[in-house]
Amino acid sequence: YLYRIIQTKQFDEIANQSVGTKMPRADWKLVSKATFLNPASFNEQRLIGKFFKDIDSLLTLHQRKYEKLLNIKKSMLEKMFPKEGEVVPEIRFKGFTGAWEQRKLGAIVQITMGQSPDGSTYSDTPADYILVQGNADLKNGWVCPRVWTTQKTKFATAGDLIMSVRAPAGSVGKTAYDVVLGRGVASLKGNEFIYQSLVKMDFDGYWKAESTGSTFESLSSDSISTAELYCPSEDEQHKIGIFLSRLDSLLTLHQRKLEMLKNVKQAFLEKMFV
Repeated sequence: YLYRIIQTKQFDEIANQSVGTKMPRADWKLVSKATFLNPASFNEQRLIGKFFKDIDSLLTLHQRKYEKLLNIKKSMLEKMFPKEGEVVPEIRFKGFTGAWEQRKLGAIVQITMGQSPDGSTYSDTPADYILVQGNADLKNGWVCPRVWTTQKTKFATAGDLIMSVRAPAGSVGKTAYDVVLGRGVASLKGNEFIYQSLVKMDFDGYWKAESTGSTFESLSSDSISTAELYCPSEDEQHKIGIFLSRLDSLLTLHQRKLEMLKNVKQAFLEKMFV
């Protein structure tokens, strides 16, 4: 029960009344003198503690499932794409045997670099154009509308791939909307296989190594278009894309369950303590 008290907003507000100049810290004298309303019944305290312990157990369970699936996804990306210096992957779908071809990204997809609209055109009106500025606008592999604009500069259409070209460079997602591209992103017209290839390159740290700038990492149009990747036949690309996208759907499902449980816990922390 005491452990739950220190997770409440009331405790957090007191603990965050910091002291110190160079390194702010909680004023524990203030914390120790703070008073909290508690149920007089020890049994009620015990039941409250058990209730939140059960929620934490569910959170841990879904977190482990999510991490396990994420490790499976990373493993599949390693095994279903050729390793460096090789032209065939470790595992393949039945019926595919040919060597993969090395291609430059710019030769197989159309790339559009972003251009930010004027700051005066930004809005919070969903009827305006959705503006994608960077990694903050990507969530669980998809564009999540956050900012809008009335000015149409560079544009991407629903189904395009969106890549962050500024720190952290290389994060990639998809868009279900027509969007305006800010200078922190680029769009690529590619299929699910291309998307998964870009995800693997990000996992492998390829884009981080390619990013330029001493104080602010970024990717240029040339560095993206000249990036080399290996491609199989269209049929094999399709099968790989479907398989990995299903893994992504499972990952998203568990991520949403985690977020929902965290919200439920926070709501009860606010409602079950005075």
